[in-house]
Amino acid sequence: MSSVLKQNEASLGLKLIAPAVGIIGLLVLYPILFNIYLSFFDVQLNGEKTFVGFENYSVLLGNDRYYHSIGVSIIYLIGTVSGTTLLGLGAAILMNQEFRGRNMARGLILLPYFAPVISVVFGWQFIFDPVNGIFNHLVVDVMQLTQTRTNWIGEPDSALFVVILFDIWKHFPIAYLLLLAKLQSVPKELYEAAAIDGQNALGRFWHVTLPEIRFVLATVILLRVIWNLNRFEDVYLLAPNVETLPIFTYYQAFAGIVDQGMAAAISVIQLLVLVGLIWLYVRKVLKW
Repeated sequence: MSSVLKQNEASLGLKLIAPAVGIIGLLVLYPILFNIYLSFFDVQLNGEKTFVGFENYSVLLGNDRYYHSIGVSIIYLIGTVSGTTLLGLGAAILMNQEFRGRNMARGLILLPYFAPVISVVFGWQFIFDPVNGIFNHLVVDVMQLTQTRTNWIGEPDSALFVVILFDIWKHFPIAYLLLLAKLQSVPKELYEAAAIDGQNALGRFWHVTLPEIRFVLATVILLRVIWNLNRFEDVYLLAPNVETLPIFTYYQAFAGIVDQGMAAAISVIQLLVLVGLIWLYVRKVLKW
């Protein structure tokens, strides 16, 4: 009787998850498989496809713009991941201390993350405007570091710097939340014992805080790499001249000489990198 009950429960469980599996397959798996299929074709604007095998991949590997976008993406990842992690860690350590108005400060820190992207992008574009921007006013008129106003977003090199700053400001609260939650669970007795052993604030951080939060810290870093490797809307809205891999893929697929087969090939390579990172996260961080 118990075996029949178990079979019925298993059958019911499969029926309950079948709609979710179907939706996931429709919205996630089908686009991935279709994209892989598309990467082996030369796709015309009228929808006609010509099978070209691995030609898209061979042409892509000889494209200088592709390697340039990889370099830009690496700089973007290093800057944003390290910036959001360090700023989030610093904010978490600060908000873990007792002080007046702490609860309000904890809430205000979250505002950049929940603010609508399009609104804050317009705000940042105004800040770095070459004529009326606050940043140029401070640098040129107030501090007088230079006499020339700079179009920070108009130039690709400086625009990359602005995009990195924007991402750090916009997304550090998620790192802050995860790290603060872990810091609040660290026993105070460990800090007291370290202080008795003669450890100063830096020593307590190195020997107590860091070992206790290393799991969450690794999770934050790896998740930020995965998310930022796919980051499109923030970069494109703020500075479309910064060609990270997602921006380069978009231009290949929908702008200029439309080559959706080539764009699909770029996406497949990026998918393989992401799968490797997700595997690393699952095996090394989650330890499944």
